[in-house]
Parts: sequence; structure tokens; C-alpha cells
Amino acid sequence: MPYRYDVEVVGLLASPAHRWDGRPDPALAGPVERTDRVEVRAGLGIVGDRYFGRPAHRDASVTVLAAEGLDHLADELGSGPLDPLAARRNVVLRGAEVEALRGEPFSLDSGEGVVVLAGGRPAHPCAWLDLALTPGAHRGLRGRAGVRCAPRSDGVLRLGPAVLRTAVPLDPAQAGAAVRPAPRPPTGRGSGQRSASV
Repeated sequence: MPYRYDVEVVGLLASPAHRWDGRPDPALAGPVERTDRVEVRAGLGIVGDRYFGRPAHRDASVTVLAAEGLDHLADELGSGPLDPLAARRNVVLRGAEVEALRGEPFSLDSGEGVVVLAGGRPAHPCAWLDLALTPGAHRGLRGRAGVRCAPRSDGVLRLGPAVLRTAVPLDPAQAGAAVRPAPRPPTGRGSGQRSASV
């Protein structure tokens, strides 16, 4: 992959259980799990995470988020700093245009070998983020809540400096910027246009 970027891994999460299963009271959910190192297995996910080895999640078992998205959200909502791990993403990067990795292969090397990931669909925010982060987070993170990825190699990620390589160029200045869906073209209904007969 020809494009190289120096980034920082600022958060890592391997959660053995769904934190918001059954809509718990945030006060009863306990502290956010934190780790300084995770093991990634090709085709399976992150060792110790609830999605590890689950067939329905193999193409989306690792989630990656740009920390800058939370910085922008905090500024917009006036909430003060937000805990990046409270967003429940496995890997939180600073300095990477994560949303541009949808559908793209990329790799991360934090010093213990290269981890290859296949970027997939967006990791849409869930309603619980209004409780976990701050009121308004669910709506505010739309288009910048990260990317679901499939692990393509075994490796280890750890907190600290890392190298991100991609097949496509990225713009680090756009890290955390929201990607909005393209507007739908008019259907012709209600516009006075008639569809052609076949």
C-alpha cells in the first residue's frame, strides 16, 4: 500500500460483553474497559472481544474511530472532553481520516507487526451514545462514528505511535469530519414528470 501516515493509537477496547444490553442505567454499567494492547486474529477479530469468531460479525469484527470526531462533537455540543472509549470502538486513532477507509484495505503497525484490515461499512452510532457520551452524541456522530473492518492478518496493536498505510490517499486535516450520504436523485413523483411507458 503506497500511502503512509504517522498516526497515534489513543484508545483500544476488547469488550467481553455488550455494555448496553438490556438498556442498563449508565451508573450501573461500570467503568469503560481499557487496555494498552489487543491481539487481532485474521478472520476472527480481537481476542477477548464479544464479536471474536462470531460468523455474523467476521466482516465487521474490528471497529476503528477517529478521535478528532469526538473532539469536534464536544466543541459542537459544548460538553467538554469526551472519553473516546465510551464510543465503544475497538481502535481509536488520532491523525487519520478514518471515514475515507470505508471499503478500502489498510494496515496499522504500532511496533509489534503489521495488522491488515479491510475497511467496510460505516459503524453507525447507536442511541446509547446519548447516555454513554453526552446528550446529542447519537445524532452528532452520524457520518463520523467510525468504520467496521474485517481483520486480514494476525497481529498486535498497542497504544502510542503507529504507521497507517493505505491504498488510497487520505487527508489528515479531514480526520473526524462527517461523511454525509449523497442526496437521492429526484424520483419524478410529485414533480409533474411522467415516467415513460414500457
